[in-house]
Amino acid sequence: MSTTTSATYEALHTLLADRWTCRQFLPDPVPRAVLEKLLDLAQRTPSWCNTQPWHVELTEGAGTERLRSRLLAHVRENGGAPDFAFPTRYTGVYQQRRRECGVRLYQSVGIGKGDHEGTMRQALRNFELFDAPHVAIITTEADLGVYGAIDCGLYLNSFLLAAQSLGLGAAPQAALAAYPDFFREHFGLPENRRVVAAVSLGRPDLAHPVNSFRTSRADAREAVTWHTT
Repeated sequence: MSTTTSATYEALHTLLADRWTCRQFLPDPVPRAVLEKLLDLAQRTPSWCNTQPWHVELTEGAGTERLRSRLLAHVRENGGAPDFAFPTRYTGVYQQRRRECGVRLYQSVGIGKGDHEGTMRQALRNFELFDAPHVAIITTEADLGVYGAIDCGLYLNSFLLAAQSLGLGAAPQAALAAYPDFFREHFGLPENRRVVAAVSLGRPDLAHPVNSFRTSRADAREAVTWHTT
């Protein structure tokens, strides 16, 4: 492996290994120039036939505060109906991984088993954007169907790694995608835009206990089946 190739591999390895989901942000806004660097990096994401179906609604300043206030009020009074169906159930290893993540999250903020009020309070933090100064809402074109959403998933990963490379904290959130009609109304989006996911974004509050835990990863060998004949 050449020195250049090795350095590139190590850089990507570091980004992937160090990235984590931030669930408490400092209030300080990120300079527009830094956000534009992030967006430039994420725009390099590959897509089917180079359609680049993603579009981002990105808030800052008063725009974030207005969204945060309206979103939380809406969620308290309305149920969700996502554009893309959420998982119907979790079983086996998927349930185990989900449970491990949830237990470690709740333990980090002192929420014990059976504390339904505490669990609900933490769930609502999603819609307070974890106090982030920015949030990105990622949408795709309805006519592109599930593959447009898959391309947006690739974009989301690029977005998260770009944020990590710039020293920012980020929280990818499916919870916000449960309320697509709210975002279409709030941002004046056309009916043919489908909400895929959201990302709360800013400087991480590293002193907060909720940011102290990290999720585990399965060994890569568990996720591949080799075929040699």
